[in-house]
Amino acid sequence: MSSNTLRRRLHHGDVGGGRYDRYENSGTDSLNEPLLGDSDYDYNKHSEGQALEDILDDERSKERLHWMLLFSNVIAQWAQWLANIVIGPGSLFGRILPFISGGQNGINSNLPPLLLSSLQEARLKYLKQRLSVPFDGTSSEHQDALRQLWRLSYPDRELPPLKSEVWKDMGWQGSDPSTDFRGGGFISLENLIFFAKKFPEAFQSLLHKRDGDRSEWEYPFAVAGINISFTLVQMLDLQSGTPGTLAGHRFLELLSQDEMAFDNLFCVAFKLLDAQWLAKRASYMEFNDVLKSTRSQLEREMALEDVSSVRDLPAYNLLKS
Repeated sequence: MSSNTLRRRLHHGDVGGGRYDRYENSGTDSLNEPLLGDSDYDYNKHSEGQALEDILDDERSKERLHWMLLFSNVIAQWAQWLANIVIGPGSLFGRILPFISGGQNGINSNLPPLLLSSLQEARLKYLKQRLSVPFDGTSSEHQDALRQLWRLSYPDRELPPLKSEVWKDMGWQGSDPSTDFRGGGFISLENLIFFAKKFPEAFQSLLHKRDGDRSEWEYPFAVAGINISFTLVQMLDLQSGTPGTLAGHRFLELLSQDEMAFDNLFCVAFKLLDAQWLAKRASYMEFNDVLKSTRSQLEREMALEDVSSVRDLPAYNLLKS
């Protein structure tokens, strides 16, 4: 993929298409805010025809999403009624179906209180410490981590300055990668480095978009990784004192078996996102829809009773393909 082509694909405000959306959040956690808000790009450089096409595409996307959400809410309500009235709350389906209807909304009131082992408490505390560290572009440690990511990504290329247009080749939106982290925190960079080290073939395949029939306007690799880290934190309810979602409860079980469960889950989620991207023949403006469907699929897989480690997730096999 040429750098010129990639730059063409990245001249948008954010991955989800919300070019002018602004988000307000008073939380203090480094992962409490959306990652991709405004961009500094000059949209006047685009032709009027392209701008009109983008607007029409945006409106169509919003309309499709509206009807999809409306339909899914009806199905979710029917599933909740079926679980409570027909199947009963004590059966396997009675436990899973309420989760399907309520998992995306966060806390599941049907979950029993969670008692953590000392090992789970220690590992959860360590993970929360990692989550609390914002990315600091002035930190030598964080700068070195960015350089490490470049070397792992492009071992045969010269290391560029920390501010350079060349960083766009990796899928950063601008010449300064530090501006793309926003609420992603330092852990999102650690996730990318972990992925590159543990699953180098899968990492390189995603970085260079080697698999499948790719869209003309692809999602930006690095920024997609930051969004995946952010989404996992929300899905697992790691901003709470103790996770209150079914996915969060199941994650703590995985954490007791694997100290790096979050990082391993990140790798699975990234590969699953790309598989869904290809299956849906998605393009740039549909990234958020693909990210949501990726989250839903992960939640379903984590609800399976025979999953006791990240390796047991069906999507884990994608990392070996």
